[in-house]
Amino acid sequence: MRQARTLGLIGAASLALGAVALAQPHQPGHGDSHVMLLPSEMAWGPIPSLPPGASLAVIEGPLNRAGPITARISFPANYRLPPHTHPVIEHVTVISGTFHMGQGEQFDPAKTRPLTAGSFAIMPPGTPHFAWTAEPTVVQIHSVGPWGVTYVNPADDPRGR
Repeated sequence: MRQARTLGLIGAASLALGAVALAQPHQPGHGDSHVMLLPSEMAWGPIPSLPPGASLAVIEGPLNRAGPITARISFPANYRLPPHTHPVIEHVTVISGTFHMGQGEQFDPAKTRPLTAGSFAIMPPGTPHFAWTAEPTVVQIHSVGPWGVTYVNPADDPRGR
């Protein structure tokens, strides 16, 4: 039952992320062109799979298909990202601000590590992790899709509200 729910959430996440990815004006294919972007050229939009307030700029994708993906996520100050997992490995680079990240199935700010600009983290597939911010923070994720979000506690999933 849990596996079916997880697969359903992954499917829903893929559809939601795909809608965001397809809405982005710049969608390079995988390896079909040389890409150079300034921060001002990145198109930002909401992320249905994350709590309100965060925004996403897809740099390479789309996130819901097989292939390389790169995206930036902007978090406002005092943001809380509940424990969740991803179906694929996730590499996170902190671009600006401080991303307080912890590992585990329970959100515990005391068990996080402050990752400042330039810091890097790797989460293997299925690794429960969580994060929070005290200031506006931007992270860049890259992986090989399809990417998705599955919350440890389904009640934390904003897509079900």
